[in-house]
Amino acid sequence: MSSDMDVSSDGTAASGDGAPTPDAPVRTSDRGAATRGALLTAARDVFCEAGFAQAAVTDIVAKAGASVGSLYHHFNGKADLYLTLFEEFQGRQQERTREAINAVRDAGETDPMRQFIAGAGAYLNGCLEERDVARLFISGDGPPGFDRVMRQRLNRWARRNAALFHTSDGGVDEPLVIVLTGAMAGAVSEVSLMDDDGASRRLADKIMAIVGTIRNPGTEQR
Repeated sequence: MSSDMDVSSDGTAASGDGAPTPDAPVRTSDRGAATRGALLTAARDVFCEAGFAQAAVTDIVAKAGASVGSLYHHFNGKADLYLTLFEEFQGRQQERTREAINAVRDAGETDPMRQFIAGAGAYLNGCLEERDVARLFISGDGPPGFDRVMRQRLNRWARRNAALFHTSDGGVDEPLVIVLTGAMAGAVSEVSLMDDDGASRRLADKIMAIVGTIRNPGTEQR
């Protein structure tokens, strides 16, 4: 091991015995984050092209310019990469819907149905913007147990929807929530699996127009 010591212009020293300079952990962290990001980007490309079942770890690391060891340093394996991509996509979708709902609220919209439509429309637009990823998660070609993850996510979405639709006695209009959640789940699936970009967007617009005709019983007498 070298016994050399590097000295910066301000006199900060790092000994050759391996003691890090103050900014070394930052550089290491940056490299780790860059490698992790490259692996996720590569996994997204490989999964979208080959599907989860046919995707090979060796193809992912080759595309990322990384090693198999680095993949297993950051992830537990191929399934972990897939689930991480799914959670990141859902995080972006949640942010899209939140921004859309907040925008109509800030504009003075108080009707829960109109707020729901704004958020649901933003979610569908996200599926159109990232249709390759949305299709990947809808296709059924995922790791074992992923269908359970999808059901849990749908149930969570339904609970968030329920927070918008209250009845006059303070309860929740469960039939309305079930109808809307089921309709949007079907819409997401159909829009994501279509091959024609224009046709999928037209379908999304028509679906939202139909959903817009559904009235919230709690507000229809206003």
